[in-house]
Amino acid sequence: MANAIRALSMDAVQAANSGHPGAPMGMADIAVALWGRHLRHNPRNPHWADRDRFVLSNGHGSMLIYALLHLTGYDLPMSELRNFRQLHSKTAGHPEVGVTPGVETTTGPLGQGITNAVGMALAEKLLAAEFNRDGHTVVDHRTYVFLGDGCLMEGISHEACALAGAWKLGKLIAVYDDNGISIDGQVAPWFIDDTPARFRAYGWNVIGPIDGHDVDALDRAIADARMGTEKPTLIVAKTQIGKGSPNRANTSKAHGEALGLEEVKLTREAIGWPHEPFVVPAEVYREWDAKDKGAAVEAEWNKRFAAYRKAHPELAAEFERRMKGELPKNFAQVAFDAAVSAQAKAETVASRKASQIALEAFTAALPEMLGGSADLTGSNLTNTKSTAPLRFDLAGEVVRSAMSVERKDNAQPSTPNAQPSIGRHINYGVREFGMAAVMNGVALHGGYIPYGGTFLTFSDYSRNAIRMAALMKKRVIHVFTHDSIGLGEDGPTHQSIEHAASLRLIPNLDVWRPCDTAETAVAWAVALQNANRPTALLLSRQNLPYAPKSGLDEITKGAYVLAEPSEVGVKKKLQAVIIATGSEVQLALKAQEQLAADGIAVRVVSMPSTTAFDRQSAAYKSSVLPQGVPRIAVEMGVTDGWWKYGCAAVVGIDTYGESAPANVLFKLFGFTPENVADTVRVVLAK
Repeated sequence: MANAIRALSMDAVQAANSGHPGAPMGMADIAVALWGRHLRHNPRNPHWADRDRFVLSNGHGSMLIYALLHLTGYDLPMSELRNFRQLHSKTAGHPEVGVTPGVETTTGPLGQGITNAVGMALAEKLLAAEFNRDGHTVVDHRTYVFLGDGCLMEGISHEACALAGAWKLGKLIAVYDDNGISIDGQVAPWFIDDTPARFRAYGWNVIGPIDGHDVDALDRAIADARMGTEKPTLIVAKTQIGKGSPNRANTSKAHGEALGLEEVKLTREAIGWPHEPFVVPAEVYREWDAKDKGAAVEAEWNKRFAAYRKAHPELAAEFERRMKGELPKNFAQVAFDAAVSAQAKAETVASRKASQIALEAFTAALPEMLGGSADLTGSNLTNTKSTAPLRFDLAGEVVRSAMSVERKDNAQPSTPNAQPSIGRHINYGVREFGMAAVMNGVALHGGYIPYGGTFLTFSDYSRNAIRMAALMKKRVIHVFTHDSIGLGEDGPTHQSIEHAASLRLIPNLDVWRPCDTAETAVAWAVALQNANRPTALLLSRQNLPYAPKSGLDEITKGAYVLAEPSEVGVKKKLQAVIIATGSEVQLALKAQEQLAADGIAVRVVSMPSTTAFDRQSAAYKSSVLPQGVPRIAVEMGVTDGWWKYGCAAVVGIDTYGESAPANVLFKLFGFTPENVADTVRVVLAK
């Protein structure tokens, strides 16, 4: 069984003349122990709700999971293995969720797979606490991870694994491929961590080191790990990279290069595999085949879920809705009410506070919203009355919140034996990257819509995980506050200059920078409805006045006409358009008034989301930004991204900020109504 993996891995990499054969060949015996003896999954239904999750964190060894999926009976025929790393195949260079059946997450950027797995294990634990009832256990599965030296060297693994220990994720089991080799050779000169001691310090159970090529020893280790409930487990497995290759095993050449035709031939002889490339004997397929076993395991769960549905019909319906990622039927009304309430109250508050106001409505109506903050809750304002802090007792059980029980609008389904709600706000600590990738794992698992907060400038720490969410098309919401030089005295280290523009460059990421309470409520509603894309909300520290508007519908389109010149008493033909976002909308409105006093007719367009606006029809774009009329953009950030809208000028900032009160900085860098108005005058004069 192990040699089938080795042969398929070296054959596919050789055919592509590209890839990483060493890890799959070295971890083949570990795969036999886990996939052959422990993993609960159904190849006929890769999306079965209570399946075990498997994550290949060292995703460069992708042929390991492709071989396993093929051998166990997933819809991944041999033709796809032959097309490894080729255009439009289901066997991309690194595993991609949504492309290959059975792949749970897209891995490759090292350290993020194990972090996604932490999020998956957290989601399992919280769903079990929410939905399981006495005599009815419908959420009960494990999360398994394979990872290597590279994952452990990446700093994100420290963030995530420390959280896993703190959260006592006893159903998380990681197997460490301790082969001591990376691309640059033996890792010992630069990676000398005492990994077992490190994980024990995190609060993990550690097994080993053991022989990673002894299937029975690995089997026993996994069985021991499954017995634990209070701690996650790390199994340290000593392996030989490229196991079976006479001349490449235990060398860096096995890591990321095809073995070569001659070495492939020698390896076949060495491991006793006389078959042609991409040929697997029928008896080996029979040993690996998991279709019937998997179907039986799922059928047994279906029987249990049917009994659960009979005893708790509302809970069962709620569980199914959430695992499908569907919003409650009343969501449209909740969103409408939140936006209309914001419009009616017309409050002057910071948009971070406007976000919390919107969250109060949404978290009360959506029990699947799982919030958090990177040690900045009091600044990000991501907590609400419905989201008590998530806590665990000494035994690792989820602490239930009496505060949530008292809320009549708490969305815990009403049942005869309803339980107090679990906490739904996570203290991630100062771990922005870890938080972002954990949220990805939560979203991948299903059952929750994760959101988390930090300062916008620290989106740099989170960036690759944000990119991965966009690549995977997952609904993850990032709350980024303190969005500009408006945060003042903290200075240029914390003042976001390039970050809004940088985030807008990530494909499939929606970026919203609302100007007031109504736009913020709409932005939240759109983010929650974006089932196939993540969202970044960029929010101010300073108070922003409500911007009067005639309606709310067009906000969802990313940009709309906020104020026509006629509204400030100018009856002339339109002479210019000022485009503004976020806190700068108020500058545009005041500049419009000043220009009106001179008889200059200017339209103000609020553009809270360039990404949403860019998806609109050409006709709508032209209705907002008419052809032939000069455009001037205003935003407290780098100017580059605004020229694509055909702007004649941009009032922005292409340098770092300064440490001073916000009002002083606004004047220093030209973010005043007078400068905006003067910029319009200069454009018109030209």
